[in-house]
Amino acid sequence: MPVLVITGTGTEVGKTVVTAAVAAAALAGGRTVAVLKAAQTGVGPDEAGDAREVARLAGNVTVAEVARFPEPLAPGTAARRAGRAPVRPWEVAEAAAKLATEHDLVLVEGAGGLLVRFDAEGGTLADAAALLGAPVLLVTSAGLGTLNTTELTARELRFRGLELPGLVIGSWPGTPDLAARCNLADLPDVSGAPLLGAVPAGAGSLTPVGFRSAAPRWLAPPLDGTWDAAAFGDRHGP
Repeated sequence: MPVLVITGTGTEVGKTVVTAAVAAAALAGGRTVAVLKAAQTGVGPDEAGDAREVARLAGNVTVAEVARFPEPLAPGTAARRAGRAPVRPWEVAEAAAKLATEHDLVLVEGAGGLLVRFDAEGGTLADAAALLGAPVLLVTSAGLGTLNTTELTARELRFRGLELPGLVIGSWPGTPDLAARCNLADLPDVSGAPLLGAVPAGAGSLTPVGFRSAAPRWLAPPLDGTWDAAAFGDRHGP
């Protein structure tokens, strides 16, 4: 099944921009792409959510949401406070599987980190990935503090028997500090998974044309790009 689940080590690590980059690179390779937001929080009914932002940046992708809630909270909390039914992992899996019958690639973007709760029973994005049998791409931050959250997420994925094909740094700084430069080697070490890309800070502010042109250069060949981890480490490592 051509589904890739995209999660992060937490909020504000660049999941949506990475999702857009993966979509843009796949489109450039001639594939059809759908983007499914498992649970959109913090936006009103007429506001553009993360899936729509992916489409703005990446181009001609199908966008869908399982549910959206107005307050910027964890999906389970946001649903409860809105007095609405929560998102269930099986609903996410069912929606992704349907999109997979009509597209070459389906990107399922989570909310926050891997174990953010969808419902009162503790359902998570990890449960949806397990139902789909889909690999989970992990978006990490570059600097100090990322090693702990990256290793914890990688361990949880492996504990659940979920495939972790690699990591993407969601916002690589223009002037990386020592911690970020050291993390180019340390992130693969603590996670047991390769670096598959580094998206530059501010990439989401590029024009759509500029974003689509540049996106393949930020991602490694397994993600339809040309980025080379070894060469990047030689340029930016300590």
